[in-house]
Amino acid sequence: MNALLALLPDLHLPDMSPGQLVATALIFTWSGFVRSGLGFGGAALALPFMLLVYDQPVFWIPVIGIQLLFFTGLTLSNRLHNVDWAYLFRSGRLILPAAFAGVFGLLNLPNGVLLVCIYVITLVYAVLWALDRAISSQHAWVDNLLLVLGGYVSGSSLTGAPLMIAVFMRHVPLGQLRDTLFVLWFVIVAFKLTTLAVLGVPLQLAAAALLLPVAAIGHVVGLKCHDYLLRRERLCRRLLGCLLVVVSLAGLWELR
Repeated sequence: MNALLALLPDLHLPDMSPGQLVATALIFTWSGFVRSGLGFGGAALALPFMLLVYDQPVFWIPVIGIQLLFFTGLTLSNRLHNVDWAYLFRSGRLILPAAFAGVFGLLNLPNGVLLVCIYVITLVYAVLWALDRAISSQHAWVDNLLLVLGGYVSGSSLTGAPLMIAVFMRHVPLGQLRDTLFVLWFVIVAFKLTTLAVLGVPLQLAAAALLLPVAAIGHVVGLKCHDYLLRRERLCRRLLGCLLVVVSLAGLWELR
């Protein structure tokens, strides 16, 4: 076993206190619950919490990404027939180059600047959700702008989903929306992780595997609560918005 551990130098979480380890497990349970229960926000709603525990986005983002690939792949295994491939390919021409640029932002921006960006972006989403407002678009140029911004933000922090959802809701039939978005998340994350690997960034595979069971618990509970939560989606968004306002402000306060 010791020899195996020596061959896998990233088979651990960063040095953390017992309290931080418990908090990390609970956050990943929460992430799995939100992703399957509400169908959105697994990364956007969990990353700010993770950064309060350990303030290194370059560590957490690959871990989140690997888990997103795993759970999204399970969901899509028998749903690919229900995807709007035409719009996915059309929008991807704007999203993927922006996501590629976002990866370089993740790797080159100072950590403090990146943290501020993540907390501010989350705060904007949180305020909109708390006020029961939504990002929307009625013009083609706004669609393109939101797709590019969403791609860049997803490339740098995996929190660009609300920007792209606003556009996809206008162009994809409601019955295909969820599955089309899941394919989009899968492609963006796979593209991002491949880019990070090519650039020599550790993907934290072992840490992702270590946290997979607790995320799976949240995923299963979320599936069981999915219909209940969807019937109360507006209330859930407002409550989550209020919670994220507090978390984002706490994160910004820590950076002062």
